[in-house]
Amino acid sequence: MSTISSSLYGSIQLRRNRGLAGLYLVVAAFLILYAMLFPGILSIGGFSKFTQNWFPLALVTMAQALLMLNGGIMLAIGPLVSLGAVIAATTMEGALGVSGGILAVALAGLLIGAVIGAIVTYLRLPAIIVTLAGSFIISGIALILLPRPGGSIPDWLSTVLAGHTPVAFLLLVVILALWKAFLATPLGLGIYAAGDNPVGAFRSGVAVERVKIAAFALSGLLAALTGLFVAAQTGSGDPVIGTPFTLNSIAAAVLGGVGFLGGKGTMRGAICGSLLLSVMINVMFFLGFPPVAQYVAQGLIIVGAVAVPELLGAWRARR
Repeated sequence: MSTISSSLYGSIQLRRNRGLAGLYLVVAAFLILYAMLFPGILSIGGFSKFTQNWFPLALVTMAQALLMLNGGIMLAIGPLVSLGAVIAATTMEGALGVSGGILAVALAGLLIGAVIGAIVTYLRLPAIIVTLAGSFIISGIALILLPRPGGSIPDWLSTVLAGHTPVAFLLLVVILALWKAFLATPLGLGIYAAGDNPVGAFRSGVAVERVKIAAFALSGLLAALTGLFVAAQTGSGDPVIGTPFTLNSIAAAVLGGVGFLGGKGTMRGAICGSLLLSVMINVMFFLGFPPVAQYVAQGLIIVGAVAVPELLGAWRARR
């Protein structure tokens, strides 16, 4: 199955990589502008703080892109982030300790993601409906565990993850390396193949249902671990802190060229999309944009990022 899946993966990679050069140029231009507006980013401390602010968005974008590449979507990303933060803040100072708290967060994300994936897969229900319903349930669980912001994260862990060293950037590099290694496995190759052509992938021997459940489980894991990192940043847990991440993860993935119907986009494009969204927000802040104007500008840029490639594609098709 590995050889068959590899050929399917290779046949669609060229199409998925189209347009990334333009994205890289836009990201580079925003980074240069940001460095001009805030030269402090070139220092270790400035770079560390920037990557710490970018890292949570990068993780949830990976979680969202993982499902979008497979033809799905996750509207429970934000609540899972909140739940991860709550579990971390309520367990790490107790009997479980830091290692037990991390394990609890990871298992919760994996289990919830797998359950959602199984419901979507075996009951043949739309992912958007199941994950929307799941978002309410997960939010309720987070509020039951921690009705208001509280709990605590060990100071040393907060210092390690959100201190003055670029640990967040190193963690992102490690996660991307693990993602590349995962793609070399039959399961990883199957995520791409099933997203591009589920019927063809099934006929080629890919376990499409198992792949979909695994994609949801991994997405839940990344979202919950994002909550752990956010809790380390703030030093405590908050049952609603993940709310903005759901739409931001979709926006960043779309900016990175990931399509909603599967078979379009790459994870590196999604990561670049999250970087572009983070830098764009910072640039508008330093340019003095009021908050309302920032939201309007973000919306226009996202619409443009989606519309321009489609218009160019239609123009090429007419030629």
